[in-house]
Amino acid sequence: MTKVISFQIPKSKREFVRYQEDRGRHFYDKLHQHPQLQLTVILEGKGQFLSGDYVGRFQAGDVFFLGENAPHVFRSDLEYFGGEEGFKSAGNTIFFDFDALGKALGELEELQTLRRFKNFSGLCFQVFGDSKNSILELFKAFSKSSKLIQFQLAIQLLSILEESGQDLVSLNRPLVLRGLSERDGKRIDQVIQFLLENRFRQIKLDEVAAEAHLSKEAFCRFFKLRTRTTFTRYVLQLRINEAQKLLKETDLGISEIAYTVGFENLSYFNRAFKGIVGNSPRAFRK
Repeated sequence: MTKVISFQIPKSKREFVRYQEDRGRHFYDKLHQHPQLQLTVILEGKGQFLSGDYVGRFQAGDVFFLGENAPHVFRSDLEYFGGEEGFKSAGNTIFFDFDALGKALGELEELQTLRRFKNFSGLCFQVFGDSKNSILELFKAFSKSSKLIQFQLAIQLLSILEESGQDLVSLNRPLVLRGLSERDGKRIDQVIQFLLENRFRQIKLDEVAAEAHLSKEAFCRFFKLRTRTTFTRYVLQLRINEAQKLLKETDLGISEIAYTVGFENLSYFNRAFKGIVGNSPRAFRK
């Protein structure tokens, strides 16, 4: 498995802002982190967005903001990895490197409000409402702008985020450990890939512990410390996440969906779905 966890954005050491366009069948599918803040607009494609204890979905039009060293992956749905035509993924991202500002971040009064973003380390957010609309408009101008204008636009984007209030919705809980070491990053990536590939069948604790090369007891401590949730809860979230997709995109019956994503008991599926999503599968489908 490719080992990419401490991910470095290609850039000059003196470059505060970096603009990147991703185009292809699917997005980069390995859990990774980087010291730059990240603002991403999804233009095309859909799949699962994973960060810490958060398991959710992304689709065209979504806007996500990630703090420094937030382990994350935009994992396109399975059909984007096949050979069938018509599946494309596209997204635009702006990376902000506060270290490039040097002492100015701490000394210039005009930049004092930006220091707040240092508190977002390890966190991810989704942006909604007027803040999202304003961000989408500024992104349109970014690719055609000069470096100076891009710098100005970057400050405007951060100002929107700083003033976004309830439009900026936190998705995950702060990690106990800020960022992952390369060794732990590789290990948790292997575990998550294994869970994603096997989430619809019964996964025994000793199986997944073996993937991490740990005893069952050590694995449970390792997983919870680095994701802020239990192995059992995480698998449950993965299954419910897939059920949400099937409820929205297919005409399958609720009981068939429950069985498809790994539940043997419809009542338990309904309880688990409502506990995670907030309403019943039937209400979610409407």
